[in-house]
Amino acid sequence: MTADERLPGRPSKNEAPILQRGLEAFAELGYEATTVRELATRLNVSHNYMNRRYGSKLDFWKAVVDAVIEPGAEELLRLSESDLSDESKFTAVVTAFYRSATRSPEMNRLIAYEAVRDSERLDYLYEKFIAPFWSRVVPIVDRLMSDGRMPNAPIDAVFFAITGPALAVTQGPLTQRLKGSPAVPVQDNSNTVEALIELSLSSLLPQRRADA
Repeated sequence: MTADERLPGRPSKNEAPILQRGLEAFAELGYEATTVRELATRLNVSHNYMNRRYGSKLDFWKAVVDAVIEPGAEELLRLSESDLSDESKFTAVVTAFYRSATRSPEMNRLIAYEAVRDSERLDYLYEKFIAPFWSRVVPIVDRLMSDGRMPNAPIDAVFFAITGPALAVTQGPLTQRLKGSPAVPVQDNSNTVEALIELSLSSLLPQRRADA
C-alpha cells in the first residue's frame, strides 16, 4: 500500500487537492452523475484508493463538504456569538458569508444542487452546518425585528434574502455578459461581491445607512 492509499486516519499530503478536485466534479456533474470511476479518473487515483481511504462515494462527498465548509462555518459561528451589538453581529455575519462564497464558488453550486433534492445529503448539510449556524442567527434577527431595525418577515425569507444573492458569485459566464467585460476569476470579482453585501444589508437593515 502506498502513502497515497493509506487507511483512514491522518490525511496524506495529497488529500487537499484530491478533495478540491472531488468538489469540482460534484459541483459540475451533480452527485448522481459523478460515478466512482469518474472520480478516480479526475482525481488520478485508483478505485482501491477511493475504497480504502473513504469507503464509499457518499463518505467521500462528506469528506469534501467537511473540508470546504468547516473553516467558514467556524468563522460564522464565532461572529454570531461575539459581544458586538445585534446589528453589528448581523452585518459581520452577512459580510463574512458573502466573502466566503468567493473562496469556493463550487461549494455554492453543490449546495444549490442539493437544496432542491430531499436526500440524506441535504440532511447532512442542514444538520451539520446550516442548522447550528442559523439557530444562532435567528435570535439576532428576532431582536432586530422587535426593535424595528429589520423589516418583519418570515424567518425563511430572511435566510433566502441572505443566501440567494450569494449564488450570483458562482455565475461567472452570466456576470460576464451582464457586465459586457471579459471573464475574471470569481475570487477577483470583489466589486460585485461588495455591492451585493451593501445591497443585502441595505434592504435588511434599512436604518443602517441613516445611522452611519
